[in-house]
Amino acid sequence: MKSHLLRFVDKFTKSISSETAAIFAGAGLSVASGLVNWKNLLRDMADELELDVDKETDLISLAQYYENEKGGRGCINKQLIEQFTKDVEETENHRILASLPIKTFWTTNYDNLIEKTLNKVGKITDTKICSANLAVNKPQRDAIIYKMHGDISLSHEAVLTKDDYESYNEKRQLFTTALQGDLISKTFLFMGFSFEDPNLEYILSRIRILLGSNTPDHYCFLKSISRSEYGNEDDYSYAKIKLEYKIKDLKRYGIQALMIDDYSEITNVLKLIYAKIKRRNIFISGAAHEFGSFTKDDAENLVFDLAYKLAEKNYKIISGFGLGIGSSVINGVLKYAYSKKIVHMDNYLIMSPFPQNISDRDKRKEMWKKYRHTMLSEAGIAIFFFGNKLVDGKIVLSDGLMEEFEIAVELGLKVVPVGCTGYVSKELWNKVISAYDDYYPNDPEIRESIEILGDEHIDKTRIISNLLKVINTLQNHI
Repeated sequence: MKSHLLRFVDKFTKSISSETAAIFAGAGLSVASGLVNWKNLLRDMADELELDVDKETDLISLAQYYENEKGGRGCINKQLIEQFTKDVEETENHRILASLPIKTFWTTNYDNLIEKTLNKVGKITDTKICSANLAVNKPQRDAIIYKMHGDISLSHEAVLTKDDYESYNEKRQLFTTALQGDLISKTFLFMGFSFEDPNLEYILSRIRILLGSNTPDHYCFLKSISRSEYGNEDDYSYAKIKLEYKIKDLKRYGIQALMIDDYSEITNVLKLIYAKIKRRNIFISGAAHEFGSFTKDDAENLVFDLAYKLAEKNYKIISGFGLGIGSSVINGVLKYAYSKKIVHMDNYLIMSPFPQNISDRDKRKEMWKKYRHTMLSEAGIAIFFFGNKLVDGKIVLSDGLMEEFEIAVELGLKVVPVGCTGYVSKELWNKVISAYDDYYPNDPEIRESIEILGDEHIDKTRIISNLLKVINTLQNHI
């Protein structure tokens, strides 16, 4: 991935973690799902007016001409309904955005793909379509969506024509005020904007008038000019020059252009942001009635010191309070928190003891599997220690640890068995090493550290240092 995109990923990930990130979605985000952009929305209307939509640059005026000729808004509303009530599937970019802990979405789109995708991943959405919506907030909402130009459910109020834009501040002034506040306090990523759409001129002018030079850095994706897209050298050179001016002009509004060669790069950027966010959450899996070549104290100190180091590096630990492991995880994080006088532990530790009062064996097994799935779905990396338990007076391998490994792989987590601790973890380590490329495609530098974790003679310091190396390296990999 290009260096400027990697720098953006780091900055935007920090904004997401601090809950100051926002998305501003334009038509391009929805076009990939099969919906129309502005030109294609107005194409049939232009044909009726005997105009060529591809020659028009002022599409707002074109929409106004159509309304004027038809003597009212009805035909435009019908076209909006026909185009934006199509049954289309959300894109991969929609799905990644919905999975990220981003709480603020702005859009000029009329469709409901953003809120539909957020709902699919179980988030409570609070959608603001008209000014009256801004006065009422949905309780326990996970995300707020501002439909700046309205919604297809109220097609007669959608902002589309010259009349709509001219009366915007009278009818939708509260949206302008809310946008002003977010532009001051949040970092925006503009997606699906070519910055040639006519409605963007209005949005950008509002930003500059409202904020002047006080706006923080915001970002947008822009595609580089390709020679293959132009029939002759003159057109290609002209387009390149115009793009350079556009990039410079966007800086007036505090918008930094993120240059890409192909739209697939946007998906890769979002995937890396998602991976970095998820991989700040480390699941520690372990169960030990006995500790093999380790003494009980050595095993507890190993897990304690690892938990302390992870907290120190601002990772969040998730654990199910495994036998012989759970208390060391808690104590390691607590020691760090107390040393730094940290009150809110939620940013460093999630402990989820398994429900015990389920007498029916099959029901308990089913419940515990769902419980494991829920815990692991919050993490991006899973570390495995030991893996044994006492059954009828005999030490047996932990089937729970094996199940957590399988669920982790199913959910796409990066799995790191500490093979030197033996038992199930040794079996899992052998499994990962023997099929390394299945678990770590394109990550050859991580292999050495994972191989070292299988060395039965490795000491505690090297175990922890290699675990941290793997975790830190994974932060920059999709």
